[in-house]
Amino acid sequence: MEKNIGFIGSGNMAKAILGGLLTSGIAHAGNIMASALTEKTITSINHEYNIRTTRDNKEVAASADYLFLAVKPDQYAGVIEEVREHIQKDAIVITIAAGVTLHTLAEQFGTQVKIVRTMPNTPSLVGEGMSALCPNENVTDAELEEVLMLFESFGKAEVLEENLMDAVPAVSGSSPAYVFMFIEALADGAVKQGISRDKAYKMAAQAVLGAAKMVLETETHPGELKDAVCSPGGVTIEAVSTLEKTGFRASVLSAMESCYKKSSNMID
Repeated sequence: MEKNIGFIGSGNMAKAILGGLLTSGIAHAGNIMASALTEKTITSINHEYNIRTTRDNKEVAASADYLFLAVKPDQYAGVIEEVREHIQKDAIVITIAAGVTLHTLAEQFGTQVKIVRTMPNTPSLVGEGMSALCPNENVTDAELEEVLMLFESFGKAEVLEENLMDAVPAVSGSSPAYVFMFIEALADGAVKQGISRDKAYKMAAQAVLGAAKMVLETETHPGELKDAVCSPGGVTIEAVSTLEKTGFRASVLSAMESCYKKSSNMID
């Protein structure tokens, strides 16, 4: 893809997307520009990704065909006020902030702008991201397909109605953190039984990766896959029984509910 891609903000999520775009080959370093507040971040980004960098958000906005707003939700109003007069006429603005609605964005821009509200996650960095996208009425079907192509270059993507976007952080945006905690707990259990730490992390992470691939590639219900591992009177059903007694599912559901409530109340 020869179109120019801009990032206003160079935090962890921006770097995950940057890494995914460059690793997949869909974008070239020479076609990407990113801005950041500090010279230290600029130097780090330039060294790591060899892209064009600047501390001037307006410069990024003026050059981008696809403009990622990769700042914190409470910074959106200020950034939009700064760059809205500099965005190209047919540019597509891509947001990645939880809780910032298309209606809020339209009011902040104060003019007809093509906007795609998205929620990616950090596994984008290794080509296994999961992103949800929601376009406004100014984005054509063809343009949405182009944005989907960008996101699918570093994982999978789904288009959702906006009333579902606040549920996305709980199920895919924030959930890698839950999974990292699960992998760490599995590894701790293995270390307790005498397995070395490095081998424990490798075994636990590969087990989670393999289980996820089975769900995606077989399209079999997760409960059915779980049942297939649980032999009558065996060790797995014993472990599953303990997880149920100690509220494993309930804890996950409670965490997701908390995440949803936080997401839906961040801005509006």
